[in-house]
Amino acid sequence: MSIDVVILAAGQGSRMKSSLPKVMHRLAGKPMVQHVIDHARALGDVSLHVVVGHGAEQVREALAGQPLQFALQAEQLGTGHAVAQALPQLSADSLALVLYGDVPLTRPETLEALLRIAAQGHLGLLTVELADPTGYGRIVRNPVGDVVAIVEHKDADEEQRRIAEVNTGILALPSAYLHQWLPQLSADNAQGEYYLTDVIAMAADSGVRVQAIQPGCEQEVQGVNNRAQLAVLERWYQGQISERLMADGVTLADPARIDVRGQLRVAQDIEIDINCVFEGEVELGRNVRIGPNCLIRNSRIGADTLIEANTVIDGAVVEGGASIGPFARLRPGTELADGVKVGNFVETKKARIGQGSKINHLSYVGDAVIGREVNVGAGTITCNYDGVNKSLTEIGDGAFIGSNTALVAPVSVGAGATVAAGSTLTKSVAEGELAVARGKQSNISGWKRPVKRNQPKSGA
Repeated sequence: MSIDVVILAAGQGSRMKSSLPKVMHRLAGKPMVQHVIDHARALGDVSLHVVVGHGAEQVREALAGQPLQFALQAEQLGTGHAVAQALPQLSADSLALVLYGDVPLTRPETLEALLRIAAQGHLGLLTVELADPTGYGRIVRNPVGDVVAIVEHKDADEEQRRIAEVNTGILALPSAYLHQWLPQLSADNAQGEYYLTDVIAMAADSGVRVQAIQPGCEQEVQGVNNRAQLAVLERWYQGQISERLMADGVTLADPARIDVRGQLRVAQDIEIDINCVFEGEVELGRNVRIGPNCLIRNSRIGADTLIEANTVIDGAVVEGGASIGPFARLRPGTELADGVKVGNFVETKKARIGQGSKINHLSYVGDAVIGREVNVGAGTITCNYDGVNKSLTEIGDGAFIGSNTALVAPVSVGAGATVAAGSTLTKSVAEGELAVARGKQSNISGWKRPVKRNQPKSGA
């Protein structure tokens, strides 16, 4: 049976104090609603319907390029009204799963359990027991334990408010029931809204069994209404990642001070110091050691590599045994072979650097191909951009580039060649040659420094 997933993402989220729609606020590096979409997509072949309202164009633009259908809720008149906007898109013989764009961490396994209930012709409802259920709809059961209604907090009497089991809003049922029940919803309540929860009573009246299940933990169904709640959920989520990393053989200096905003794949015996951030797709090989305050994004780091403090690695491939940093920056297109040394305050971009080569200090190497066992001295730069085009610098195996050298691309330095410190190369250097490209030094005896002339006093 086909599955239609309806994701409610129309709310303004006024408590976020933001011009950004609430569902677009990020958790672990991606919008909350994207987490919901990804979890729904993990269910298999599903049709995804996103109900948008406040900031609709922002949401559409952010989610562009994904196989989604959008429905517009021009007026926010409650959850039942929101689902009704997507109703024309839902097949009458599918299963419907209703999710919320600001409840980002419900596991696919939990959603699968709800769908199994719906596949039997029942209504599957996700509930949770809270120590403080204030503000939530209470689950009302009959004497034999079946769910017969959900009463919103503002509509509940004193006895009902003592109920600890509350509604999460997440439910699954045959779509045919939605087509039958949603047109019957009424806004005759304290909020003047059309509650989706009213379909629970309609199910009970129609003889449809309402079967409630609960998630593995409360955070699965925790919604975000303000930035404080988002921060709490972020730390819990990162804590789960830290536990998985340590279980996989990673040593974390402080499990509370690491952020993974994407997918981090790890081998064993990795050490990660405090305040490190991993974004996008990152892979770390065996025995990698990472110092504090590093950012690694969309990169692969080979075994036995040492990354010193305050290093940024973005879009790079690093083979084994490299040493990087401190305060280094590897930009997209950087490829380091085995045993490469990139030291402090060195920046690389679109540079392929051969085995055993060293760029130890204060250099910029961009649009370059550097061979094996090359030494690049401090203060060296590749002048790769002429204001219009970028050109290539090539340095052969075993070459020695003296400190404070400017390599004006396109230019090449042959294998075994030496470039004297302070040179500005505009012509290529053949294998084994010494290149000296600097002005002749002149020493002037008896020269005196200028002195400041006496200035007239003010008002003179």
